[in-house]
Amino acid sequence: MIDEAGETRALIVEDDPNIVDLIRSNLAVRGFDTVVSTDGARALRLLETEAPDIVLLDLMLPEVDGFELCRQIRERSSVAVIVVSARGGERDKVTALNVGADDYMTKPFSIEELLARITATLRRTRPVAAAPEAAPPVITIGALVIDLAAQQVTRDGRAVHLTPTEFALLRELVTNRGKLLTHAQLLRRVWGHGYETETEYVRVYVRRLRAKLEADGGPPLIVTQPRAGYRIAAE
Repeated sequence: MIDEAGETRALIVEDDPNIVDLIRSNLAVRGFDTVVSTDGARALRLLETEAPDIVLLDLMLPEVDGFELCRQIRERSSVAVIVVSARGGERDKVTALNVGADDYMTKPFSIEELLARITATLRRTRPVAAAPEAAPPVITIGALVIDLAAQQVTRDGRAVHLTPTEFALLRELVTNRGKLLTHAQLLRRVWGHGYETETEYVRVYVRRLRAKLEADGGPPLIVTQPRAGYRIAAE
């Protein structure tokens, strides 16, 4: 159940009317407001005018590349994005995550699974505004300053834009500095229960963090423990 949804608004980008009706009706009874687009240009306009909390994006749209649309959505907004696609290949999933998707589901899907994924994604991308009590509110690692309460990161004094999922992963790593976190632990803590086998999610998002936060030629921020997990080196 998505009882915390309240006035949550979902943008459904999908050209199959049967799937649109299925998703809309199930979200409506859970208190969601839904808007629908069958094409990319309208989806980008609705992103601006409707300010959705979550986007459910089909990759196979007419006259638009779904990956490019996902990239454009991510460039414009930190909104939660779940790709819902008939393309079930690992390469498509990795590509979607690389261009900014928070999650990836393959058609056909059960509506219960979709609702569970929406709940988990919203919980991650709209976190309660409170830092973990055991962690200092501001953590400094070299040129990086990570403000957990404000959810802001600067590098050499310049702001670095992270998506909510990227920040959630970084938070886990920095608040457990020096400790090895396994793929399963990171997936459970950042994405939620049921994601423990989605190791590609962690790999892609660690790559995204490294690209944004590590200086060229500098020491690695995130250390890979082969076949085990990741950690940030102890002070």
